[in-house]
Amino acid sequence: MSDHIRIRKLAGTWTVRSGGAVLGESTQALELSEGDYPPVVYFPRSDIAMAMLDRSEKTTHCPHKGDARHFHIVNRSDTVEDAVWSYETPLDAVAAIKDHLAFRTGERVTVEQI
Repeated sequence: MSDHIRIRKLAGTWTVRSGGAVLGESTQALELSEGDYPPVVYFPRSDIAMAMLDRSEKTTHCPHKGDARHFHIVNRSDTVEDAVWSYETPLDAVAAIKDHLAFRTGERVTVEQI
């Protein structure tokens, strides 16, 4: 793994919410820390309501993790564009995040331990 990236399993139960809806809850969440960036929580896809996500045309590339596919969150109140990403075929050094989703948090999306 890249020296500046750390992945660890988080203790407890984690939830992600948007537009008043719970998108997912997990006891298998991972935290990815990368350099000076704030840590990011990754949820297993199996713990997320995938019906609330629409695949976006956006892709991004990280030289340490690989290519990320993005998704919009579609809920009753609105659509949060490109708020979710996933490294569907991550580089070997970060293989633990395969089949996981990360969420851009803020006013319209929250991730928290419950």
